[in-house]
Amino acid sequence: MLVRIKRGWEMPERLATPESVNADRRRLVQAMALAPLLAAAGPLLRPARAAAEEADPSRLLYPVKRNDAFALDRPLTDEQLVTTYNNFYEFGSHKRISQIAQRLPIRPWTVRIDGMVEQEREIGVDDLLKAMSLEERLYRHRCVEAWSMAVPWSGFPLKALVEFAQPSAGAKYLKMTSFQDEDVAPGQKAVWYPWPYVEGLTIEEATNELAFIGTGLYGKPMPKQNGAPLRLVTPWKYGFKSVKSVVAFTFTDEMPKTFWWEIAPDEYGFWANVNPKVDHPRWSQASERPLGSDERVPTLPFNGYEAQVAHLYKGLEASEGDRLYR
Repeated sequence: MLVRIKRGWEMPERLATPESVNADRRRLVQAMALAPLLAAAGPLLRPARAAAEEADPSRLLYPVKRNDAFALDRPLTDEQLVTTYNNFYEFGSHKRISQIAQRLPIRPWTVRIDGMVEQEREIGVDDLLKAMSLEERLYRHRCVEAWSMAVPWSGFPLKALVEFAQPSAGAKYLKMTSFQDEDVAPGQKAVWYPWPYVEGLTIEEATNELAFIGTGLYGKPMPKQNGAPLRLVTPWKYGFKSVKSVVAFTFTDEMPKTFWWEIAPDEYGFWANVNPKVDHPRWSQASERPLGSDERVPTLPFNGYEAQVAHLYKGLEASEGDRLYR
């Protein structure tokens, strides 16, 4: 008899609140009310619909099937909050960038895979999506600013991209680079920042079962303000590690000098693991505020994923102490 032992972070499906339950109910009511108007306006809406479809041909891929192995012990955060409360410094240093981020053209979008790989290549994002098996996962997200959310990401395991790239045995790190176009992203005109945005993981981190490339959100393609068309999702790390709108994956034997690490190495280092015992130099990390709530809740080590990732950092304690976020 096959006995399946649940991992420490898995919870019964009944505890996860599917966003689709409420959303589908709202959509049904709205559709009933709007049906006569939409029928009359059909000829006028077709050009706009065609333009939207041309802008993001991946829309037909969603929603994707949920992987129930990645569940949550808390309700999902309201979609409106997740898509309007955004850090994306390319478009500004405040949280209200969702409208200006619509300037970002996401087609055509070419991804470069280079460095220490069997063969360097460029691939269109839609061809990359066809090569991957997409799924939905429910993950916690914890910002170093001490707010948090619970998100249904769509995408594929980062491990699948590593295997697709076929890195050489000497590759120790995966460097990820975001787009750079200051005509589109006014924040990139700030010359005091080291553009483009760069992030990195060790190969061991990149191939961990939790590491994920997000391509969608709430059963739809990834919104531009959340990092369309490709972003990194590493739920055990602070959110600034999750580079958005990635254009290059580079395999290297040198630790990448990442964006925030270069700006403030004493505050935002390479590892960036969630550690409630170690305060940020300017505020506590012991608790967090879930979006949509005024209450604070305790922060968990590695954001609740300790059992899956703590082994990756054995031996670092002597050099980093408890400051594994550095």
